[in-house]
Amino acid sequence: MKLVMDVHIAGETARVGAVAFEDWGAAEGTRHYTLDIAHVDKPAKGELDLRALPWLIQLLEANRLQPEAIVLDGFVHLDAQDTPALGRRLHDTLAGRSAVIAVSKSVFKGADTPDQFCVFREDEAPPLIVTCAGIDLGAAKARVRMMHGRKRVPTLLKLAARIAKGTVDA
Repeated sequence: MKLVMDVHIAGETARVGAVAFEDWGAAEGTRHYTLDIAHVDKPAKGELDLRALPWLIQLLEANRLQPEAIVLDGFVHLDAQDTPALGRRLHDTLAGRSAVIAVSKSVFKGADTPDQFCVFREDEAPPLIVTCAGIDLGAAKARVRMMHGRKRVPTLLKLAARIAKGTVDA
């Protein structure tokens, strides 16, 4: 089983949305999960925002999920020098039991994003930025390319975001 996860913070509350799936080309998930967070502290100024890490772990543990791979909206590494981001911290917290593939619609901040991290899913659209832990970058990029969806962002990533925002029932 694989899992796409996303977090939506709205003021002082948050929601984690997740979609389980079996095949990288799946158009629909096999099951949806949510976790509501009643109180969210403001992020520490000047530090990496890791508020979502315990929430992601809590959703996994509450549902006894042990996915072979987790796909996140965001980054595993913040740059080509492998500066850890949320995805890397998730992978480390899970002791490497799940590969983590992060997909971002924006480039690395403050630097040019090397082509090695870019995935083009649609002609003339900006690339998605893929970073990963526990899986080869080439394999991670191939899996993101295989994911269902005619547009730039894969269908299941969009679905997890809508579940996290509460616009789709879990």
